[in-house]
Amino acid sequence: MLQLKQPGLSSKESDRRVRESVEAMLEDIERRGEIAIRELAKKFDGWEDDFVLSDEKKQDLIDSVPQQVKDDIRFAYEQVYRFAEAQRDSMQSFEVEPHPGVLLGQRVIPVQCAGCYVPGGRYAHAASAIMSVATAKAAGVPFVVAASPPRGNAIDATVCYAMDLAGADMILEMGGVQAVAAMANGIFTDHPADIIVGPGNAYVAEAKRILFGQVGIDVFAGPTESAIIADNSADAMTIAVDLNSQAEHGVNSPVWLFTTSQSLAEKVLKLVPMVAADMPNADVVNQAWNDYGEIIICDNREEVVRISDQYASEHLQVMAEDLEWWKQNLNNYGSLFLGEGSTVTHGDKCSGTNHILPTKRAARYSGGLNVQKFMKILTYQQIDESANEVFSAVASRISRIEGMEGHARACDWRLRKYFPEKEWAFEVYDQAKY
Repeated sequence: MLQLKQPGLSSKESDRRVRESVEAMLEDIERRGEIAIRELAKKFDGWEDDFVLSDEKKQDLIDSVPQQVKDDIRFAYEQVYRFAEAQRDSMQSFEVEPHPGVLLGQRVIPVQCAGCYVPGGRYAHAASAIMSVATAKAAGVPFVVAASPPRGNAIDATVCYAMDLAGADMILEMGGVQAVAAMANGIFTDHPADIIVGPGNAYVAEAKRILFGQVGIDVFAGPTESAIIADNSADAMTIAVDLNSQAEHGVNSPVWLFTTSQSLAEKVLKLVPMVAADMPNADVVNQAWNDYGEIIICDNREEVVRISDQYASEHLQVMAEDLEWWKQNLNNYGSLFLGEGSTVTHGDKCSGTNHILPTKRAARYSGGLNVQKFMKILTYQQIDESANEVFSAVASRISRIEGMEGHARACDWRLRKYFPEKEWAFEVYDQAKY
């Protein structure tokens, strides 16, 4: 293995100041509620108006969106919703009878309220509104709150349209830590969220992390990261363009190339800054590439798989021969893009898979946002009297092995109650005493 390009900085460096700042804001909101939220909104967004978007203002925003933009957003919505429906239909409620007299089952039901955060800082993330709100609605969540930071005197009109189209029941013109806290606690919504999803900046991500436990969250999110796997059949220019496209997410967004071809690696290394120079946000792209970009040359494709699985990137593109082999052997990634025709932008905007994905190696144990995140698997059991002869006896013995006498006696009681004529190898309750 040869590392042709090393990162200038480490993406593992934690920002203690962000954590301390968010903790202080959340504590203040917990203590002072609406007052603290209003102060934060004024401080960070210059916002002093109502937070809940009125029907009249919402319609005005929607009316301002050009028809072509609406058509494109609707197209993306339809792809995302259909894929989410298919995910939902793959989850089944069922009942089984593994032993006579024992009925076991599961119900698959949605949470009651979801909070969807939609970023609105550097970019207006209309696609993120679809990814979160539409997926929640496909899961059957009855009440969905969507929040996005205002730009001037309103949230972005295209974001508003996407939220409304996807089925948001309430829209908050609010961003940052205060929006996450408001949704978590039901402030202004009267519906405390059971889960909060959606990407955001470091402060939003930290707020979700701290509140995890009080509410569910989708993923532990960090800066967007993308990797490309390529062999000598790949086109260097396509790789350079795609690396640049993902580096524009932010100055701390890493992009990586894992390849078996040194000549390809050297071409990409030369092309990336040339392509970046022609970008309107070249400063962002160049800083991300200089500080976090990497190129690793591997001896064979098995080593590429090992390195890629170690990095566990949020987005993973494969531009190599034998795509089926790569699909079957790669294990750790947020979402996989197979072949030159599949770029991350497709998944980010309109192909149908969700773009809210795990970062910071969380893809080793977690997938991205999906219908299942909004649903609960509830199990149940019904054990009749006859089955208690076996199940209460076994459960009672195991309980005593563990030293849990109260547990044992709950089963002992049923043995005495249902089978008074039988002798038992252990002491049971005598109903005559009570």
